[in-house]
Amino acid sequence: MSEFKYACPVCGQHMKCDTSQSGTVMECPTCLQKIVAPQAPADPDQKFIISGKKLEDRPKPTLPSPAAPVPESPQRHFPMTALILVVFIAFAGAAVVVFHDKLFNSGGTTAPGSAANPPAGPTTNHPAPPVVIPHASDTNWLLNLAGMNFPEMPAAGRIHGRDFLVERATLQSGTLTLRQGGNRGSVDFGVVINFSGVPSEALAGQSIHIPTNATLAARVTLRWTETDQTLKDNFETGYALRLEFGTLEKNHLSGKIYFCAPDDEKSYVAGTFNAEIRKPKSAAKPKPQP
Repeated sequence: MSEFKYACPVCGQHMKCDTSQSGTVMECPTCLQKIVAPQAPADPDQKFIISGKKLEDRPKPTLPSPAAPVPESPQRHFPMTALILVVFIAFAGAAVVVFHDKLFNSGGTTAPGSAANPPAGPTTNHPAPPVVIPHASDTNWLLNLAGMNFPEMPAAGRIHGRDFLVERATLQSGTLTLRQGGNRGSVDFGVVINFSGVPSEALAGQSIHIPTNATLAARVTLRWTETDQTLKDNFETGYALRLEFGTLEKNHLSGKIYFCAPDDEKSYVAGTFNAEIRKPKSAAKPKPQP
């Protein structure tokens, strides 16, 4: 049976098991939490560590105590008058149910979605499962593009030792920006890749491979905030980058990214994105001379 690694969802500790132990409960050696081992990945060569699931403690159901036997009451003859009264009340209640709309709603119809006329079908919106961002390790922080596979999940990773999730992607004047947070303006937390003004149409359908020993590469900037101050780190070479762009559809360009920076914090970003195409900024018109 083949072995595979998975990460503790509480502390990120890597654990190892074989395929026969999938679904069993194991104890994390670091945080001592009870973790359910996940199913083995379909691809044995997968580079990214999957995450286990914390075992939830459920209270034991309390069985009701057996009820004391109720002594049988002596049989009594039901009066005929009371029986007729019960039958009459039952018919009256049925008539109220059948003719309820005519009796109490003669002035108009009930609006759809109201308490008297609820909409058909379930209306509960279930939140999407959170994205698990694995810690940088020898399986997801690799400065080698050989055999690298894109994870089928929204682009995420680590920037300067902090969890990073791409919530907005834009492409403008040959610059791809992946940021956390949907605000416009300057990037406080994200990755900026500058392709020196290459138009968006030229990037559609292209694959870009930049190994660590490339002499000519795009400029990559990492940005993060510390103590209300935005910091950045620029990389001209020495990093590993693989990009695959899709086709232009409705002013958007989809893509997949794997980026690995050669910094001490082991910054990386991997996954899928859908970039909004923005028009180039127009040059400022010169003021007329007096």
